[in-house]
Amino acid sequence: MDFNMEDEYVSLFDYLGSAAGMQLGYDVAAAAGKAGEPTKTKMVTNSKYKGQVNMFRRTFLDEYFNKENNGNS
Repeated sequence: MDFNMEDEYVSLFDYLGSAAGMQLGYDVAAAAGKAGEPTKTKMVTNSKYKGQVNMFRRTFLDEYFNKENNGNS
């Protein structure tokens, strides 16, 4: 598995355009861990949430949600 140093990392909120929720966040993080996928974190502070969020490679999220949408996860 090759990882490009310039891969774009995004949070689930940024990727989906809305809050993902704890369960989906857990499911994606578990799939990333199982796949040996690198992740990053960032600190978020807004009126609804304050804390760290995971960030995933956009290409990983594309693959993950494509599998989800096809029922192959």
